[in-house]
Amino acid sequence: MQKLTLISHHLCPYVQRAAIALGEKGAAFERVFIDLDAKPDWFLKISPLGKVPLLLIEEDGRQVALFESAPICEYIDETQPGPRLHPQDALTRARHRGWMEFGSSILADLWVYETTSDPRVLETKRTVLASKFLIIETELSGGPFFVGKSFSLVDAVFAPIFRYFDVFDTISDSHIFDGLEKVKRWRSTLVQRPSVRQAAAADYHERLIAFLEKHQSALLEQAAA
Repeated sequence: MQKLTLISHHLCPYVQRAAIALGEKGAAFERVFIDLDAKPDWFLKISPLGKVPLLLIEEDGRQVALFESAPICEYIDETQPGPRLHPQDALTRARHRGWMEFGSSILADLWVYETTSDPRVLETKRTVLASKFLIIETELSGGPFFVGKSFSLVDAVFAPIFRYFDVFDTISDSHIFDGLEKVKRWRSTLVQRPSVRQAAAADYHERLIAFLEKHQSALLEQAAA
């Protein structure tokens, strides 16, 4: 009997990717949250990079730890029953991996966007994000998901990105998605997906606001001005 444990952090979007993949597969798993500012010794011993997500797989008396969200998601897809989340065709699958990396580049921009206290840097990153979502707009088909009617790992990557904006939109309108009708429909579809809704902690909104306050985010300062 296999046991899966997802080592998590409350705000990490990469953790949410893995949780979404597990949810889409209907896999039973335990979730353990850790404080990345005070990492427990047991975690540091099994996480080569000291990062989350970490998927612990216990089977036949042995435990294996997988790290990095992409291989974790692909392992889940290949070993758990349910609909495949990666295309069978090798070329299409490779393109999907490319779009997953593109999503990771957006997360890197979002980190600066949410943590900077400099309004000029905030505006620069806002422009960068808008340009990247414009690229996505040209790639999307008729929906409702990235490749039409089938939920994929690309959707699992972008759903946590859109979750950030669910919180940011309560602060102010970034206008990042202005005119991007296909992106907005995709975002709306993903936020309603059960696996997506269950991937984040119940207090995600409050934790993210507290994170912005801790970093004296220009997002908050801009809204208060």
